[in-house]
Amino acid sequence: MQTGITLPNRNQWLGELQPLPMLVISAVALLVMGVVMISSASMDMAAETMGNSYHYVIRQLLFATLGCVLALVAVNVPISWWERSGWLMLGVGLLVLVLVLTPLGRTVNGSTRWIPFGLFNVQVSEVAKLCLIAYLAGYVVRRREELLNTWVGFLKPLVVLGVASVLLVIQPDFGATVVLVSAAAGMIFLSGVRLSRFVPLIVTLVVLGGLLVLTQPYRLKRVVSYLDPWKDQFDSGYQLTQSLIAFGRGDWGGVGLGNSIQKLFYLPEAHTDFIFAIIAEEFGLLGSLIVLALFTLLVVSGFVIARRAEKANMPFGACFSYGITLLIGLQATINIAVSTGMLPTKGLTLPLVSYGGSSLMIMCVGIGVLARVEMERLDQVRLGQEKARPRARGGAVYD
Repeated sequence: MQTGITLPNRNQWLGELQPLPMLVISAVALLVMGVVMISSASMDMAAETMGNSYHYVIRQLLFATLGCVLALVAVNVPISWWERSGWLMLGVGLLVLVLVLTPLGRTVNGSTRWIPFGLFNVQVSEVAKLCLIAYLAGYVVRRREELLNTWVGFLKPLVVLGVASVLLVIQPDFGATVVLVSAAAGMIFLSGVRLSRFVPLIVTLVVLGGLLVLTQPYRLKRVVSYLDPWKDQFDSGYQLTQSLIAFGRGDWGGVGLGNSIQKLFYLPEAHTDFIFAIIAEEFGLLGSLIVLALFTLLVVSGFVIARRAEKANMPFGACFSYGITLLIGLQATINIAVSTGMLPTKGLTLPLVSYGGSSLMIMCVGIGVLARVEMERLDQVRLGQEKARPRARGGAVYD
């Protein structure tokens, strides 16, 4: 029987997907969730250490506001500016990594990663990651033929990554090094470089990573405790075991917002590196899956924006979008994997959710850049459609 209703095919559905609204909705949802969870996870600790229960949540609200402002600024900056400013980005990225190793740098828990700026500290690795990804995206576009066809062209960006990695390891910030190198390698691979070129690089990185672990007792201790955290649950395995306890207490539906026990000085860094464990405790498996779904939506939106920019002949916008999306996705994946015991403990925040001004604001800038790339692509499509329309005398448009 004829119903008169025509169902769209698969290609039509895919053609109607709009990544920009999905990007904004997922980012805002994660940002709001972060403020709520920081207020829950930090109040008792803030009252004990700062004398004000709202210390961290007020600062996070300030960071979130500044992040939104920076995202709006990034949305209004043409992608061509980023492309023209490649050398400036490289200079800024390396400069901040050098400055933090001077007396200007601030040391916390044995790591020198911050430069004080009045009311807050800037974590230089966050600034450097975005700047270096912007520079490398420009290099991939400018030297595409050389990159694809010669070893010299392939090795040049690796030299830049090597210098940045050494500066990061000196801080030390091994987690940021892994994220930067992985995101940059992924961006270069997506530009069309053959996989065979990456085999020597991967082998070299594995060997260097193993040496970094073996030559630093605290890193080796982390790896050993990660393999069996319960063997030394009150020393090297303490953070991970407390995190796993939080997951166990959360069960299916969680203990309820504000009812976490692990945040009461049992789980260190509950409002920063291990905030996902508190989410799992208070909202259970269902809440954890919602967070995973939001990050999946955010990353998929970023990749769709990058792929459509590539098809629209916007090579720099596509490459930059790939790099930013990989930064967000890799950092979120590593943070969640650490919280669940799938990777050794590393000091990486959960993007847009964990407490911390530098990470939050840089991630917001990245979201703004992704939105700008998609907006420019849509403008290009709209302009092309207008030019394709037949025009009659007098400028009237006939459909």
